[in-house]
Amino acid sequence: MTDETGLVVGADGRVRCFWGGSTPDYVGYHDTEWGQPIRGDDALFERMSLEAFQSGLSWITILRKRPAFRAAFDGFQIDKVAAFGEADATRLMADAGIVRNRMKVDATLHNARVAADLPEGLSALLWSFAPQPKPPRPTSRAGVPATTPESIALAKALKKRGFKFVGPTTAYALMQATGMVDDHVAGCWVPAISA
Repeated sequence: MTDETGLVVGADGRVRCFWGGSTPDYVGYHDTEWGQPIRGDDALFERMSLEAFQSGLSWITILRKRPAFRAAFDGFQIDKVAAFGEADATRLMADAGIVRNRMKVDATLHNARVAADLPEGLSALLWSFAPQPKPPRPTSRAGVPATTPESIALAKALKKRGFKFVGPTTAYALMQATGMVDDHVAGCWVPAISA
């Protein structure tokens, strides 16, 4: 049951963020991945791509399809995805294991090509927008923003470089998922990470 702070107590007795205990898939993702710092161009390209695919859908849909996405997109290795052509796009659109949205598929292939050409690399670019120091954890569900000045600036910088499907809300979800910010609600059992 969720209390007014946006916390829920799971069957295991652990206190989690309001969304983190609703399904076993979310429990595992919340407890071991969400908000943990992720670095590396390919790892961040995967998260950016999945956040773009999630736009307009529920995250649980993407989370459950993640193994199929990884298989379909060669583990989200930027150099491999950047080399995908029209035959690959057609193959992806026929893959029932992923979200078959042509605009999102095309954006992912395009974004791989843009990421491959970044002189500083994708990880360095994305992490340059992480707020320093990290803001404190929100004290309630109401304190979790949809966007921040940093996510707005990140989205603008990505768009300027040619990236698609990464607006301010998607950029902020990426920042949350990859530990650039720590939006676990205060009182959540997951330890705070300062990196």
